[in-house]
Amino acid sequence: MAAVRVRQHQHQHVQQPITPPSPQPTIIRRKKTNQKFEKTMLLALVGVIAVLAVLVLNNQAAIQTTSIDIQKIEAEADEIAKQNVDLTVRVSELSTYENIWKKAKELGLTQNEKNVKVVPGE
Repeated sequence: MAAVRVRQHQHQHVQQPITPPSPQPTIIRRKKTNQKFEKTMLLALVGVIAVLAVLVLNNQAAIQTTSIDIQKIEAEADEIAKQNVDLTVRVSELSTYENIWKKAKELGLTQNEKNVKVVPGE
């Protein structure tokens, strides 16, 4: 009877399908120092990015302020150029012989032919 049991046990063993053993997931445990280092480096990276973002925003604000100042100065320059044109026209109007003679008469000046000297033009 023992021989039958051994054969039945061997027979049952042979009939079971052979499956390869499933690989067990390997658990890699990190040292706490690595985790601390990684956290520190991540915080440093975030800090650097934040500082760079603030610097970029600061530069953009400075550029915007400078641009506004330039626009104001250009507007003032345009206004002064218009005033110069107006004054040039006014000088041309007032420099005519008739206007000068009229102003001289208002001030009581008269023309004395004996005091007139003619300068030859070049």
